[in-house]
Amino acid sequence: MGAENWSSVDGFFLVVFSDLPQLQGPLFIILLLSYLITLVGNLLVMVTIYCNSHLYTPMYFFLSNLSFIDICHTSNILPQMLARFFQEEAHMSMSECLLQMEFFLALMFTEILVLTVMAYDRYVAICNPLRYMTIMNKDVCMQLAVGSWTVGIMFPLTYIALSSVLIFCGSHTINHFFCDLPALMKLTCSSTRQIEMLIYVLGSMITLGSITLIITSYINITSCILKIKSKGGRHKAFSTCASHLTVVLLFYGSACSSYFRPTSTYSMKENKMLSLLYIVVTPMCNPIIYSLKNEEFKKGLRKFNMFQMVAE
Repeated sequence: MGAENWSSVDGFFLVVFSDLPQLQGPLFIILLLSYLITLVGNLLVMVTIYCNSHLYTPMYFFLSNLSFIDICHTSNILPQMLARFFQEEAHMSMSECLLQMEFFLALMFTEILVLTVMAYDRYVAICNPLRYMTIMNKDVCMQLAVGSWTVGIMFPLTYIALSSVLIFCGSHTINHFFCDLPALMKLTCSSTRQIEMLIYVLGSMITLGSITLIITSYINITSCILKIKSKGGRHKAFSTCASHLTVVLLFYGSACSSYFRPTSTYSMKENKMLSLLYIVVTPMCNPIIYSLKNEEFKKGLRKFNMFQMVAE
């Protein structure tokens, strides 16, 4: 088959999990249940925050942003994947592929930035408690949220622009359950050096910058907490950070292990499983982590009354 560019390619075929026939049935049930739990859990977080005035704080404002990102992130991939689950080669048009890739990368970068802002919020709350509401006022929170979304959406456009000029040879079958950039580069006969460099350079700018800010925030937070004389005060301060830190470790561990490695070491089966971690497991676990580790949120959850809300 001759070389073809994006304009002459009809689309791609996704393998999904047809290469694992013995696991298809159990995987379908597990992923469907995971998607439903993710939707219910994150919607519950957002509604609980909305219905409890004592949760109208910067921390919970950014948490509701995180829950919204998680809903969009899973909804961008899982419904289409589940619809194509039992097809040997599920077709995806070129426009669908580009849109899914843009949404996926935009939401991933936005989540990185929101998690960074949440770390800064915890730093201000613990290290500058008397000035917390002045520093993290409503306007500042809105600007940080809008900035995170704007940068997150704009950043992947360069990836998409370079991907759109790739030349494809031979098979158009992507051995993945969504249109992922590294999987797509496996099919091209163009040089992928530019895109790989872009992934490392631009990805590192956001990721390493984010990790540096998060680590710096938590070094300062730990220093401030250790100065608190009351054991109860130290425990309360640590508990407000524990849920965020757990989410950060879970998200970065799975995402970085999948994307920040050379394509020569790229195993499709291995990467599909790693992708499930940050596309399925992390969004599903986030509301559980926050509801279990955050006493203030659990208090708001107990006060939450769906029937009262409907009546009002």
